[in-house]
Amino acid sequence: MKQNQPGRFPAAARAVLKPIYIFRRRFPLLSYIINRLLTMTIMLFLLGLAVFGLMALAPGDIVDQIMIQQLFSEHGRASLNLQSLSMDQLAARRAELGLDQPFYVQYFRWLNRVVLHGDLGVSLISRAPVSFLISSRILNSLLLNIISLILITVFSFVLGVYFSTKAGTRGDLAITFFALLLHAFPGLLLLILLQLLASVTGLFPVTAYPPFPFSSAPAKFVFSYAHHIFLPLLAAFLGGVGGTLRMIRATMLDQLGQPYITSLRSRGIAEWRVYFSHAFRNTLNPYITGSANLLAGLFSGSLILEIIFAYPGIGRLMYEAVIQQDINLVLANMMFISFLVLVGMALADITLAFVDPRIRYGKE
Repeated sequence: MKQNQPGRFPAAARAVLKPIYIFRRRFPLLSYIINRLLTMTIMLFLLGLAVFGLMALAPGDIVDQIMIQQLFSEHGRASLNLQSLSMDQLAARRAELGLDQPFYVQYFRWLNRVVLHGDLGVSLISRAPVSFLISSRILNSLLLNIISLILITVFSFVLGVYFSTKAGTRGDLAITFFALLLHAFPGLLLLILLQLLASVTGLFPVTAYPPFPFSSAPAKFVFSYAHHIFLPLLAAFLGGVGGTLRMIRATMLDQLGQPYITSLRSRGIAEWRVYFSHAFRNTLNPYITGSANLLAGLFSGSLILEIIFAYPGIGRLMYEAVIQQDINLVLANMMFISFLVLVGMALADITLAFVDPRIRYGKE
């Protein structure tokens, strides 16, 4: 009987893998996107499992909080005592919520409900649908973080490219110093200082959201929102512009020192074309790669920002859910934010293939 040669796949395996190899060669970018989607799915699955496990290890019991709320609503604060409840009542309540099962069993039940029925469940504390709670907050967080990302990008490119042409001057040394200072400055301290500025001067509100809804007065809401959101936007901008500006300036200086720039200049190419048509284009690669990490940092940093400035965003909702041990709300929030971050990283990698012709996924 003829044996397979070492290092070669069996005929059946080669027959199965051959269409995959053909597909990857014909559609390398699409193949890369599919691989990223599969990787994202696995990462989200493991993340959800880890969140369920960590919430199970957290001290306290959500059933106690639910029963306290029920006692308070039924009998008032005077009779707020869990000792009046029997162990059978608490056990029945845990069984009703499915909290008497191991964390992995709870997770697979949640996963089955989400994947098959598209149901994120209800908040264990407020009993409101989780999808409603997230949809009512996510737009605020996206608006804050996307505006911050746009401002950071515009200012970083304008200042970074300009001062790369003034390397060694006093202006370049000053902007480099302030960029390093902003990059190293503690974000929490910056938020507290801006909050103190608002409370002492009275020029800005101490909260970051208008006290009335958009539907009541749309035009007034827009101006009031811009006034309320100024300091949080300033905090997010100052927290991210330092590192991004230094990266763009350093990348631009590195490109200006390359031999191809000297060759272009020796051929009499106009200086503005050397900067913007050649050197500037090559600074896009590291920025696109780092923009996903920057967006992830903005989302993670907005948690503290939203708490300090009482901004009704997804970060503050996550904080409240963790404090209350609302597992359905915590998991949905965590998965949604992680999904946005992973999609941002995938889009950054895909964009590189269009910006830089040297990058071709799946081709040798």
